[in-house]
Amino acid sequence: MNDNFNMLAKTMFGFEDILAKELLQLGAMDINKGVRSVSFVGDKGFMYKANLALRTAIKILKPIKTFRVFNEDDLYKQVYKLDWAALIPDNGTLAVDATVNSNQFKHSKFIALKTKDAIVDKIRDVRGNRPNIDLRFPSLKINVHIDKQVCTISLDTSGESLHQRGYKTATNIAPINEVLAAGLLLLSGWDGKSNFLDPMCGSGTILIEAAMIACNIPPNLMRKEFAFERWQDWDVDLFETIEESLLKKVRDFHYKLIGYDKSPSAIAKAKGNIANANLEEFITVEHEDFFKSEKNTQGPLHMLFNPPYGERLSIEMESFYAAIGDTLKKSYTNTDAWFITSNLDALKHVGLRPSRKIKVFNSKLESRLVNYKIYEGSKKAKYQD
Repeated sequence: MNDNFNMLAKTMFGFEDILAKELLQLGAMDINKGVRSVSFVGDKGFMYKANLALRTAIKILKPIKTFRVFNEDDLYKQVYKLDWAALIPDNGTLAVDATVNSNQFKHSKFIALKTKDAIVDKIRDVRGNRPNIDLRFPSLKINVHIDKQVCTISLDTSGESLHQRGYKTATNIAPINEVLAAGLLLLSGWDGKSNFLDPMCGSGTILIEAAMIACNIPPNLMRKEFAFERWQDWDVDLFETIEESLLKKVRDFHYKLIGYDKSPSAIAKAKGNIANANLEEFITVEHEDFFKSEKNTQGPLHMLFNPPYGERLSIEMESFYAAIGDTLKKSYTNTDAWFITSNLDALKHVGLRPSRKIKVFNSKLESRLVNYKIYEGSKKAKYQD
């Protein structure tokens, strides 16, 4: 048990429950939901596994010290006390980032700078030389979080945000974040047990995440690097063992994953990204206008898409969203349709009653993930079968 330690997975607003469920399924212990975060306990192997396999985590942090701070001097003294020489190798580099929610401390950049000063001063006093700063590929990335007067110093195990899966080389004007796409899919109940359609697929992110969920493929297998690979205790053999065990759980998928887009350039980008993700055997993308399409698969269909939110004239958005409702109603019976939008006024023009509305954020835009169940015949007929 001594090898276990506390960790914190950061996520997006509204994804705390599904992240906690992911952690439970992976085998985490002592799972506790916070705001945009879930804390848990595991060992080094589990830290590797969490980074590789969690779909809705943005970062995995390893807290190493929590203390109260009342001013910048307190912060400096407490950070200085830690044994940084054991964590940063000779000629190693570091980077510090900070998030602050406090009346006492208002500037996160100043907090990051003060923390950095304490670390480099301590290492200079121990070794006689100061480590350099490297914001892109540091040996150690440190996260400082101050909430009122409570300061937590953590090691960033992930490095770059975990939404950077490694398969996306081409994007459109408003690409959807990979973690957001995975979270929306899981919120929608997508489990790979039916056909799937993204009728406005853009560069293919939702389709790729849907395929990885359906086949139980770890989302971050293709990442170039995690921050923990530069740590003193990096264990490549353990990492490869964890990777292998996750790959053994990959499963087959027996339905169709289809994407439409009316832009030929979007289709070309989607095909490139799908190829990068090695998922061509599962996903088909077609140059098609959703509003002129109809359902062409048998059985239930799961649909999830990210329509334009409308930096245009409101009348265009009204007719656009009305056309979504008309197309679903006329051409997509037996479909569980979901989409995300931040244009809450335009939603009123869909003309269908949503079964669910879930508050989420797309970047800083407050949005809704809405669900329309398009039954064959009326609802009443469905329940009389």
